[in-house]
Amino acid sequence: MASERLSGSGFLPEGHIPKGYKILVANRGEIAVRIIRACRNMGIRSVAIYSKEDERSLHVQLADQRICIGEGPARNSYLNMDRIISAALNVEADAIHPGFGFLSENSDFVRKCQENHIVFIGPQADVMDKMGNKSQARKTMMEAGIPVVPGTKESVYDAEKGRALAGEIGYPVMIKASSGGGGKGMRVARSDAEFEEQFNLAQRESANAFGDDTMYLERFIESPRHVEIQIMADTMGHVVSLGDRDCSVQRNHQKLIEESPSPAVSEEIRQEMNRCAVLAAEAVGYTNAGTIEFIVDQKGDFYFMEMNTRIQVEHGVTEMVTGTDLIIEQIRVAMGEPLSFTQEEVVPRGHAIECRINAEIPEMNFMPSPGVIEHMHLPAGNGVRVDTGIYTGYRIPPEYDSMIAKVIVHGPTREAAIRKMMCALDEMLIVGVKTNLDFQYQIMRHPLFREGRAHTEFIEKMMKLKEKV
Repeated sequence: MASERLSGSGFLPEGHIPKGYKILVANRGEIAVRIIRACRNMGIRSVAIYSKEDERSLHVQLADQRICIGEGPARNSYLNMDRIISAALNVEADAIHPGFGFLSENSDFVRKCQENHIVFIGPQADVMDKMGNKSQARKTMMEAGIPVVPGTKESVYDAEKGRALAGEIGYPVMIKASSGGGGKGMRVARSDAEFEEQFNLAQRESANAFGDDTMYLERFIESPRHVEIQIMADTMGHVVSLGDRDCSVQRNHQKLIEESPSPAVSEEIRQEMNRCAVLAAEAVGYTNAGTIEFIVDQKGDFYFMEMNTRIQVEHGVTEMVTGTDLIIEQIRVAMGEPLSFTQEEVVPRGHAIECRINAEIPEMNFMPSPGVIEHMHLPAGNGVRVDTGIYTGYRIPPEYDSMIAKVIVHGPTREAAIRKMMCALDEMLIVGVKTNLDFQYQIMRHPLFREGRAHTEFIEKMMKLKEKV
């Protein structure tokens, strides 16, 4: 029955998982823990890689095997392709799961995996080139007839050319890195006078974060909503949409709160966005998990923004409303299995919200707050889930992203989910480092959020109002 197939047990039919099958997890933190737990549920052995800074991390302790690949900085460890491939070969790993961030959208890494006969749990390299590169993805979507934000069709490499193109598009313009994500390599230029400085800042950030200085430009839409569609596709040509997520609450272009379904779109628009997302995946022959991101303007019109060719930080929100396990589904698809559900069997129920808990100081422009966790208590209960890689005594290193946990709740309605999230945040306790727990609680109470009217500039305006008080 459909309900049994969507239960998330994850086990392939007996005999389908080769004896001793092993997956190397090329990531750290909560997503590494999440993948390792999925492997355990499937009866698959896991291998953790780690930097010297992460020697005592939870993902290292949970994995069946572990191997150190370098010093703390990501360029010496989690971004070092050759060391990761060597580690996989040394432990005889059958596959690599990249998680999100780091090398998860690097097509060169995918090719290195293929050259060494290691399964990459994600899309093919050529598809990643088409969709993972944001400027190429825009061009592909234009050809497929999917609405895109007005902007450049080709990549931009220097400020002088970019400024000329910006003049044609019309200010304000958004300068974006073609590779990567997470809000890195993004700047808004509101006039010709400030374009060069903003372009150079964004390009340097992109080169440092992703090793790629390719940029593109698009018209900056004021106060939009950010709504995305989760898709999953197998190697047999089946593409399924698992519904939408609203990711409008952001700080410094990085998401803080995600929810499903979005309170910003009508059922008619939702269906059309889902249709476009499936069409986008089919247009490039996509396989595995992916997310089609749209921007919705104040009139309700939506435009393709980009595709993330990997699992998302916020995938748990979709799992809560659909009853699926997307990590297990990723692994199944990578092993050549068909999707375990059809489009008709995916029926979102209720409302889910995720709050990203970061070790940071909101009132100091969200400055990171690394350090030792002296004590912690995590919320629990019906419809409450916490994905994390921290524990009492754990030292949060300064070298990596400040996200330390994700609190995810599910309720029958949006209002019920908001109340449940407030209870969970109120119960959660982390001592030893500063966090954004109180800040997230304040957002839950804010009238604009409660009314479903928060947009991508909501936090920026909220902080400015605080400064005036």
